[in-house]
Amino acid sequence: MVPGAWFPYVLIAHITLAISLFLPSFLLPFTMRTRTRDGDPVPTKPGRFVRLLLWLERNGTTIIGIGVLITGLLMLSILGSTFAQQPWLLAGIAIYAGVLIVSFFIQRPGLRKLLRLSSDASAEEQEKWRIRARRQRYVSYGMAGAIGTIGWLMMAKPGA
Repeated sequence: MVPGAWFPYVLIAHITLAISLFLPSFLLPFTMRTRTRDGDPVPTKPGRFVRLLLWLERNGTTIIGIGVLITGLLMLSILGSTFAQQPWLLAGIAIYAGVLIVSFFIQRPGLRKLLRLSSDASAEEQEKWRIRARRQRYVSYGMAGAIGTIGWLMMAKPGA
């Protein structure tokens, strides 16, 4: 099979892995609540989805990151010199690198701090937790905007 014929499969694998890499740190701040909408305390044991996100955050990032790197290099080798002639693709990759940096150096450490709150924390500690959780959600909103921009660049291909 010609290397160019592999491109759609490599692209699908790359996009799936790339989304899997940042998804936990993007979604976890929205799942961390101390109270339900009714004001009742949230159950201490997280649901299946939250446990999956936590597991991916703890265990999957290295393996998934290596997969993103390998598929990205494969795509670069298939595209060759045409890669540098597509500014929308370069911009998308630069934004994605920024999202990964924010995810790894800001969002992950912030999530770890949020996960350390004990159930018998004082009111002052809980208030600090709420402020931190709100800040983490704002970072997630910024990441969502950047991810939306990447999606738009990949769909619209401006200047192509």
